[in-house]
Amino acid sequence: MRNLAKALVLLLLLAGCSSPGHRGGPVTLRFQSLAWQQESVTVNKELVQEWNAAHPDVKVEYIQGSWDSVHDQLLTSFEGGEAPDVIHDASDDLADFALGGYLADLTGLLPARLGSDIPRAGWETATFGRGVYGVPFLQEPRVLIANADLLRAAKVRIPTPRHPWTWPEFRQVAKRLSGPGRYGVAWPLKEPVSATLNLSLATGGRLFHRGADGKVTVRFTEGDAVVPRTVHDQVALDRSAPASTLGSGGSDTLPGFFGGRYAMVPLGFSYRQQIAQQAPEGFHWEVLPAPAGAEGLAQGVSPQTLSVSADCPHKKEAVAFIDFLLRPRNMVRLALGDWMLPTGTEALKDPALHTAENGWATGTALAAGLRPAPAQSVRGYAEWKDKVATPAYQEYYSGAIGLAELRGRLERDGNRVLARYQR
Repeated sequence: MRNLAKALVLLLLLAGCSSPGHRGGPVTLRFQSLAWQQESVTVNKELVQEWNAAHPDVKVEYIQGSWDSVHDQLLTSFEGGEAPDVIHDASDDLADFALGGYLADLTGLLPARLGSDIPRAGWETATFGRGVYGVPFLQEPRVLIANADLLRAAKVRIPTPRHPWTWPEFRQVAKRLSGPGRYGVAWPLKEPVSATLNLSLATGGRLFHRGADGKVTVRFTEGDAVVPRTVHDQVALDRSAPASTLGSGGSDTLPGFFGGRYAMVPLGFSYRQQIAQQAPEGFHWEVLPAPAGAEGLAQGVSPQTLSVSADCPHKKEAVAFIDFLLRPRNMVRLALGDWMLPTGTEALKDPALHTAENGWATGTALAAGLRPAPAQSVRGYAEWKDKVATPAYQEYYSGAIGLAELRGRLERDGNRVLARYQR
């Protein structure tokens, strides 16, 4: 009996020396992906399979999530203790989760390779306070998708990333491209806030200003007015943009674009996939940079991110899986699958992202100007956007209110909302 007791003590000691993550069998990590395009879903599932084949002690379970419901779904799972271990989201959705203690601070867990490969501007999108709560890995600028034949027939100057249009020039081009039964540009602004704020970085707009006390206030300056005034005037004065698309999503404008009703449509870079798949035979389209302003081609983005739940018991393994997903070769595969740009500098060098076909080279040339979206770290932004900014911009673009009223509502009503989150 004494020898048996000694043997049991020895076994317990040996078990205590083993990795806590591997005690009792292989680790299982749940990875919730929001990939939705078939190419992207396929790539994500392939990478999970490749990881599992090479890491028998750390198995990853793929879970399909949805962009449409991710915020509420995550909040429910966090509060119920059922959150995925590795979480795919967007950086502008992280602030409340990070500051609420639901996400792990990755500062001391990230490998040096990954930390140095993603530029500082990228890391700023997932930094809240002193912690890093996500790894930004895919991003997309807004671009102009144009009917190439109509552009050349109008004999307008074709912009490039080195020589883009200014906002006044863009307005004049849209007028030249307009004619009987055709508008020079169609603005799909069902979600007007992020589009307006992110494009306004080029014109010096910031809207959100953080004081010495750390509190944020809304201040609508001349730089913030350039983009909304351009859209408003194209609809109300120039008649170069239809009012009918202001409440539409990007996909809703594509039939009119293919039919020659709209010569240009401002869209996210990833819309190229739909256009490439759906454009009728013989339709010629090209990707143009968004207009430039006082800050050049600067543009706000909210990259897609990978985070780790604060309750995950295997954080080192979860970060190792993220590091695997975001190796340069794999990051390129993810970018190509989603028709977006990788954040990593090594991945951005890949020749597949520098081809003229489908406008890849134009998009890649815009990467250096991408900045954190203005609302990135503003607590209360979601309520401000839904209750104040969205209706105010929609009414301004439709002509129901003027610029002074837009400014007043964004500042007066907006600051009341933000104040509740900063007491």
